[in-house]
Amino acid sequence: MSQKFPTPYHYQSKNPGFRELIADKLSRQYFMNHIGFELTHIEDGYMEGSAVMMPFLRQQDGKFHGGVTATVADLVTGFAAFSLVGEHDRVVTSDLKISYFSPGTGDAIFGRGWVVKPGKRLHYCEAEIFSVKGEDMTLIAKAFAIMAVIEDKNKEIESK
Repeated sequence: MSQKFPTPYHYQSKNPGFRELIADKLSRQYFMNHIGFELTHIEDGYMEGSAVMMPFLRQQDGKFHGGVTATVADLVTGFAAFSLVGEHDRVVTSDLKISYFSPGTGDAIFGRGWVVKPGKRLHYCEAEIFSVKGEDMTLIAKAFAIMAVIEDKNKEIESK
């Protein structure tokens, strides 16, 4: 799938092989796979992804559950941050603040996340989450995330 939005910031990854590490991580993202979320665009410090609306992703009124919206924000910001760290490093969510603007209706949910300010210990990130109906996209939430950099603890590298 082609990129839907321009990249807001341009950073260079410390790890030229980050795409392979992300592909490896994706195979073990069990909850992400369970909800059908897929990254559709991967770039240094920027991610896009989506999931098709499934009955189990709905809350009692038939809208996307707020937890799904928050999960999408966490995924796109987390992978955006991960794309910028060193080969032996990883990131974990330290803080996630989400503001909901509109109910998540439609056929799919789409998220884009990016790193605003990478740091040695913390990466500050933002995300926008949209509901998708046909070609129409409605902004349903924005998120601010802080991803903590954990140095020399990349499990994928350690196990090889």
